[in-house]
Amino acid sequence: MTAKILDGNALSAKLRESLRHRAAELTAQGCRPGLAVILVGENPASQVYVRNKIKACEAVGVHSERYEFAADTPPQTVLDKIAALNADPAIHGILVQLPLPPHYDESEVLEAVAAEKDVDGFHAENVGLLAQGNPRFISCTPYGVMEMLSAEGISLRGMEAVVVGRSNIVGKPMTLLLIGASATVTVCHSQTRDLAFHTRRADILVAAVGKAKMITGDMIKPGAVVIDVGINRLPDGKLCGDVDFESAKEVASLITPVPGGVGPMTITMLLANTIESADRASAR
Repeated sequence: MTAKILDGNALSAKLRESLRHRAAELTAQGCRPGLAVILVGENPASQVYVRNKIKACEAVGVHSERYEFAADTPPQTVLDKIAALNADPAIHGILVQLPLPPHYDESEVLEAVAAEKDVDGFHAENVGLLAQGNPRFISCTPYGVMEMLSAEGISLRGMEAVVVGRSNIVGKPMTLLLIGASATVTVCHSQTRDLAFHTRRADILVAAVGKAKMITGDMIKPGAVVIDVGINRLPDGKLCGDVDFESAKEVASLITPVPGGVGPMTITMLLANTIESADRASAR
């Protein structure tokens, strides 16, 4: 058995076309969706991510503003910019690109973003709403995963799901979304004993640990759906995920590739959250 490849690029293109129409309707009503992106420091990967997000905004008709600060910028300067954007009616979403420089208090900066403009879903208020099953904004990567599963018509009710990783960005919100979909969820992490014991039980396996090719084919239940969130760069410069794709695809029924799997969906759901925020603002 060779797994079906879940094409994130194709699904993203389909969803973005729908988002483009929705953005055009809001713009015609006098409320063009607007996203502000804040980048602190010169992290090359972050610069690429920001460029891709700005390009995606342009493609669907979302107004975007980009603010770059040197790594030695005092945190208060960035906090002041966030406060100004919170008060700007033309901006419906504010994204602070992570990671921040070491002298920044990441939690302080993320909490400074108004909860109703927190389109990344990182603000404590939005995390709490997600935990209650009444989300305002869903973290973009887990949101994208759920959209991919939905597009395949996969019902999660009663399924065994295993999430490898417990980060605030992916692992924890992914777990909450799977629970909300009535899956039975196990969360694994660096302290888990006998990781393979847990992963072999998974009908749905989500790998989000940031370790190249950590999940191998012999750790996967035959016929499982494998979602690879990891993005790692190998010594030869090539990208790979947390799953050993070549061995895993011979065991799984469905699998996401890296690149071209979850990654494009993350940006698409950022656009969706921004447009949703603009929609709510126009209704106020």
